[in-house]
Amino acid sequence: MENTFRWALVTAIAPIAWGTNYFVTHEYLPAGYPLYGGVVRALPAGLLLLCIARRLPRGAWWWRSLLLGICNMGAFFALIYLAAQLLPVSLASTIMSASPLAMAGFAWALLAERPTMPVLIGAAAGIAGVYLMLGAGDSEVDLRGVAASLAAMTMSSCGYVLAKKWGGTGSPLATTSWQLIAGGLVLIPFAVVIEGPPPALDGPAYAAFAYVSLIATALAFTAWFVGLRHLTTATVGLIGLLNPLTGALLGLTLSGDVLAFPQWLGMALVLLGITLARPRPVAPRRSPNPAPASSA
Repeated sequence: MENTFRWALVTAIAPIAWGTNYFVTHEYLPAGYPLYGGVVRALPAGLLLLCIARRLPRGAWWWRSLLLGICNMGAFFALIYLAAQLLPVSLASTIMSASPLAMAGFAWALLAERPTMPVLIGAAAGIAGVYLMLGAGDSEVDLRGVAASLAAMTMSSCGYVLAKKWGGTGSPLATTSWQLIAGGLVLIPFAVVIEGPPPALDGPAYAAFAYVSLIATALAFTAWFVGLRHLTTATVGLIGLLNPLTGALLGLTLSGDVLAFPQWLGMALVLLGITLARPRPVAPRRSPNPAPASSA
């Protein structure tokens, strides 16, 4: 149980970092460039991890990396960037608290991991918290931002489960780097055609992109996939509820977001969802085609 708790702490790095990403994107990154934002977030992080891992994909991992890169990185980053620009910080981040239920559903279908009652109750508490956070407060809800957040949540939940299914004993650093690079490269042509020239950046924007790429992406996704290797999918999904809590608290303390009583109650329900399911260890899954090492 001690090792399990340690892996839960490692996994928690990811949702906390992602929760801060909403504030950084909303406050410091240029609006109207979600595709370029995704490229700048993914490529530097992926190249850095590739330099550390020094492994290239082989065999099925070429198309797997492309598919996972689109679901977990490319399209996901663009949608999250867009949602962060259209919605208040606390609201945009809290929508992702519905992800434990989505991850549990995909894990049941793809991994035969049947969700337990504590997991279902915890997920229900998180969804109830989302409803309260969305249905209260002084800020007007932009339905485009809500749609972008929901699409990002669904795609990433499926992608995370597939990453666990295919991960096997391959290096988390390597497989994470492949996904990030693939996701960033896929976005480039769309960014050029749709958004035109890259946006002009000032000093704070460069610093913000550095933080988003290195901390909220390279470090966070590595911790997340390590957690998926050692914990059940449902447990990791519930730990992910730290994402909306972090975003909401930052929005409250730094962005001046106003939370009404129902939103405070929603935050309490999200916290309850995290505590309802104890982390349970899971044996690493062996892939039929493990990713072999090769020099980068």
